[in-house]
Amino acid sequence: MKKKTTIHGFDYYALLFFVIAVAGWVWEVILFLCTEHAFVNRGVYEGPYLPIYGAGGLLLCLLLERIRKRPLLVFGMSMLLCSVLEYLTSFFLERRWGIRWWDYSGHFLNLNGRICLLGAVVFGIGGTALVCLFLPLYERMYRRIPARWRIAVCIVLLLIFTADGAYCAMRPNRGEGISYVR
Repeated sequence: MKKKTTIHGFDYYALLFFVIAVAGWVWEVILFLCTEHAFVNRGVYEGPYLPIYGAGGLLLCLLLERIRKRPLLVFGMSMLLCSVLEYLTSFFLERRWGIRWWDYSGHFLNLNGRICLLGAVVFGIGGTALVCLFLPLYERMYRRIPARWRIAVCIVLLLIFTADGAYCAMRPNRGEGISYVR
């Protein structure tokens, strides 16, 4: 018998989005610190979150949660889904603002500089860790937080994120080390 995917309330998914988006931002900032020895806000937004990570992480959790007992399948599907999301996001951002926030042109097996094999493998590993290890931990932690606190935190985060999104729709983060003018 197939295991049914659990449906949660809006706050569950909103908080999960922000946890993953902030973790993605931290990952990118640390990566840039280690490779370029400089702090750079690696996102389109001003805040410490990368919506592409939040959206991608939610997508993986929603689609792959029922197969989390099969980590090799989760790995392959994470590589595929994240690569498609990254390619489409890169395409959209470049069309919308005429700049790229990442460029893999110098990497092995890249596709138009938007995605590459190394990135896909890293996303496969990250997606597997997210779905197979982090998601069960998140579910336990989520249940421990009283509903009123979860909702209050969601409202505050969504208000900040919406204001930041409105501002950055007009003036996206194009700082030094963040974008590649085309």
